Amino acid sequence: MKVSQMLISTLRENPAEAEIVSHQLLLRAGLIRKSASGIYIYLPLGMRVLEKISAIVREEMNRFGGQELLLPIVQPAELWQETKRWDVYGEEMFRLKDRHNRDFCLGPTHEEIITDLVRREVNSYKQLPLLLYQIQNKYRDEKRPRFGLMRGREFVMKDLYSFDRDQEGLEHSYKKMYQAYTNVFKRCGLDFRVVEADSGAIGGSTTHEFMVLAETGEAAIVYCDECDYAANVEKAEAIPMETEKEPAAEMELVATPDARTIEEVAGYLKVSPKRLIKTLFYRADDEIVAVLLRGDREVNEVKLQNHLDCLQLELADPKQIEEIAESPVGFVGPVGLNVKILADKEIPLLTNAVAGANREGYHYKNVNPGRDFEIDEVADLRQVEAGEPCPKCGAKLNSARGIEVGQIFQLGTKYSEALNAKYTDENGQEQLLVMGCYGIGISRTMAAAIEQNHDENGIIWPITIAPAQVVIVPVSTKEEAQVEAAEKLYRACLNAGLEVILDDRDERAGVKFKDADLIGYPIRVTVGKRTVNEGTVDVKLRHSGEEQAVQLTEATSHLKELVDNLFKQYQAQYEGITA
Repeated sequence: MKVSQMLISTLRENPAEAEIVSHQLLLRAGLIRKSASGIYIYLPLGMRVLEKISAIVREEMNRFGGQELLLPIVQPAELWQETKRWDVYGEEMFRLKDRHNRDFCLGPTHEEIITDLVRREVNSYKQLPLLLYQIQNKYRDEKRPRFGLMRGREFVMKDLYSFDRDQEGLEHSYKKMYQAYTNVFKRCGLDFRVVEADSGAIGGSTTHEFMVLAETGEAAIVYCDECDYAANVEKAEAIPMETEKEPAAEMELVATPDARTIEEVAGYLKVSPKRLIKTLFYRADDEIVAVLLRGDREVNEVKLQNHLDCLQLELADPKQIEEIAESPVGFVGPVGLNVKILADKEIPLLTNAVAGANREGYHYKNVNPGRDFEIDEVADLRQVEAGEPCPKCGAKLNSARGIEVGQIFQLGTKYSEALNAKYTDENGQEQLLVMGCYGIGISRTMAAAIEQNHDENGIIWPITIAPAQVVIVPVSTKEEAQVEAAEKLYRACLNAGLEVILDDRDERAGVKFKDADLIGYPIRVTVGKRTVNEGTVDVKLRHSGEEQAVQLTEATSHLKELVDNLFKQYQAQYEGITA
């Protein structure tokens, strides 16, 4: 294509609405435009990138036995009510009624409708296993859409669902998708880690997230360099750390005027925060519970909600806390507390701890769990931090920020049981289908690629997903010889099978160079005076800045070789892997 014939509109300044690099550059490079909050138009260059990512995903899904179909966006409420998820999604679900007043939703995910399809079409073990996928828009009414394509209300996703006879079959399908996803993200040129994760509203027993490492990532992960352990902090297992033991002393009431926070109490009493008991109150559905952690720890609300198996979890209102503890927040503690008490695993290991006395201006010293108060349940309820021991090998954990671009789930029979999806085995007995679910954020992957591949001048696309491989820039469109040479090279590149764009605009060369860097074409070819006088063009690589003069007569073959070599760098990472 020629730029003069394309819808490309670049911006010189960062839009005020764009907070992170990918959002800024997607807008500035003319890949997307905002339609409404969290809803975007994909312009031609952005669409090219989406198509490249989708093509890679399709190739890997097909290579591992996936069959593509297309499920409806509008889904009947009845299916979601069968699985009891109509209310779980809450306000995040876009709901609508048809002219007959029947309830529908815009699909935030498709477990219900794919299971309904399979229960009607599959009846024999001979039809299994099945791997069915689609690339489709999803809709979630985010409370606060932000970061461009990272957290939108409409987004493009690939979701695949596996149907197997038993757990062994599911594990085989899961391994296939694990490898397929690894291939996809390697081919997209991304630096990522696979981490253990929480299954959230999707459900299931085992799940892994594919996290692109980036400072702007919304998710925190911990990982070990000594072994292959990596986990989202929501899931990461915390190893209880024992504080220094000492003989149990008699509990003592001490005045702590104006000391409410952990830091203030620790400073006032001259003790380590490790020896303080932090008491938090949560409303879990309709029940108020107390949660105890060491003073230097933070609660992990995902772990807490999973342990309580509740639908809604939120911090209790200060007024409710004061009614229960008969004390203002800042002075509450577990001694004499008349509610269910949950404690992190480190709490029973404490001796002579400090805790609120449920009396304004006072704390207790020398509090000992089991002697001075009883714990109803002990569980891993805290966040893991960098520097703690790896639960797998004991080495120190590192931390990083990550962007979730994919997640795979072992669902088991959660949905097949709810929807009565069964098959007949070789003995004529009915069995529940065993399911897996596997999602990739296509549009989010595009944004994540930019977060990892950019500089002060713009995007640096990996060759595999770039909107075009080569851009040809004639320095002056007023010089006929330059225009003719650029046109000739452009046609030769097209004939050689290269994805090439000719910037034939009547603009200053500096403007065209800036746009080429902003958009991030992997290779830029400059046709200028030296082309006319010496028969050479300047070929520059975007990722390294390396530039060299190449004879015009050899330029096409040189460009073809450059592109092939760049592709081989990614291909070498997944070559030879079979389904």
